[in-house]
Amino acid sequence: MLYSLIYGLLTTIPELPIIEQSIRNLFYHVSMWFTMVAMMAGSFGNAISYLSKENLNRDLRSVSLAELGMVFASLGLLTGMMWARFTWGAWWTNDPKLNGSAITVLIYLAYFVLRNAMDDERKRARISAVYNIFAFVMMIVFIGILPRMTDSLHPGNGGNPGFNSYDLDNRLRLVFYPAVLGWIFIGTWIASLRYRLRKLQA
Repeated sequence: MLYSLIYGLLTTIPELPIIEQSIRNLFYHVSMWFTMVAMMAGSFGNAISYLSKENLNRDLRSVSLAELGMVFASLGLLTGMMWARFTWGAWWTNDPKLNGSAITVLIYLAYFVLRNAMDDERKRARISAVYNIFAFVMMIVFIGILPRMTDSLHPGNGGNPGFNSYDLDNRLRLVFYPAVLGWIFIGTWIASLRYRLRKLQA
């Protein structure tokens, strides 16, 4: 992680039209979303495991990972809005990828509202697990499938190239991939701390 930060600050970044040096935000913005997807995938897996085994520890792991996923989603939205302001001239545009990301965040916020609406832990765990599976599928639809089916300003969607030699050369890869792994490890570690805290409270 420290290596990625130092290398990212000191290395020469390719001068790209329009986005210029803001390409450095790739190390944060895209890494945040990759980490969010990894956290939500872990939460989804634990939700399925709870439904098959009814082990409450799986429910605690699921909600802990979902919490961290929301933290990284929020960071992804903030870094994305700053990047959009620089490259597109607006904090937010009517773009399928951006709108899908916002809808995904709202769907997962509803997950936490649903959990807090029930007192019985078994009932809460079962209903939350079912909703978590629905939320994960909707996340894939809204940020992975729908933006690719229409025009989009966002790189990697709607015919707009992303992750190719134009915006991710070998110098950037030396920082980007370690950054993604580093954030996923940090998110997993913090989620494990939240899980242990929940077990102590239970």
